Amino acid sequence: MLIRVFLLVMGLAQGALAQERTPSHCIALAEAAPGMDYVVPASLGPVATETVRIHYITHASFLIRSHGGLNMVTDYTGFTGSAPMIPDVVTMNHAHSTHWTANPDPAIPHVLPGWGEFGQGISHHLDLGEVLVRNVSTDIRSQFSGIEEKGNSIFVFELAGLCVGHLGHLHHEPDPAQYAALGRLDVVMAPVDGGYTLDLPTMIRVLKRLRSSVVIPMHWFSLSGLDRFLAGMSDEFAVVEVGGPSLDISLDRLPGRPTVMVLRPALLSAAE
Repeated sequence: MLIRVFLLVMGLAQGALAQERTPSHCIALAEAAPGMDYVVPASLGPVATETVRIHYITHASFLIRSHGGLNMVTDYTGFTGSAPMIPDVVTMNHAHSTHWTANPDPAIPHVLPGWGEFGQGISHHLDLGEVLVRNVSTDIRSQFSGIEEKGNSIFVFELAGLCVGHLGHLHHEPDPAQYAALGRLDVVMAPVDGGYTLDLPTMIRVLKRLRSSVVIPMHWFSLSGLDRFLAGMSDEFAVVEVGGPSLDISLDRLPGRPTVMVLRPALLSAAE
């Protein structure tokens, strides 16, 4: 009898955990909901309910913070700034040393590399209740301009009813199966360097096909390169200069028109 009661309690607890994350529509195409018309700049303080905070740290690294206090860092290099923070989750890609570290802090609970054995890729499906982190493998260029199949990962974070995607060091347009696996991304961080990853015309084509509500450019090396990307997107996307490194996004405050939100990178500071 005691065993039955224990199993019942555990089942109810697990059910409650599964309800902590507001369902997203990543894999189901959905019409834009009414009233999705703005995004709010943010500091590093508390995050409102059903809201996601995104802070551009540097290069391809972002802090994604949930209302419940989970901190996730993309393309983690081992350093995020002077703020005393140990992320709950870090994701990495290994095209260059600016996208990963071989020695992540052992105190980090979840370290997710975007690659596996050469050519084999890797699969992640990390459910933390409030947040689901998964990946879609793509190829990268290997040493001497070869191809490492499945050597890069596009990571997708599902939280607060939103799907937030990070394209990593993407070197080719996703194929139909990869597009389908990604699903409907509300927010996407995209490398726009125009050469180390995808050339700009192809990257712009990818982003216009994804048609995410918010595109955040990353991995740009000059203002002129960033401006070329913005010019290529401006026929179909609004362009907004956020005026800082971070913003808050929620499902009911997504832009009504697809928008490029330009963040200016800044390391996480203990003073913030």
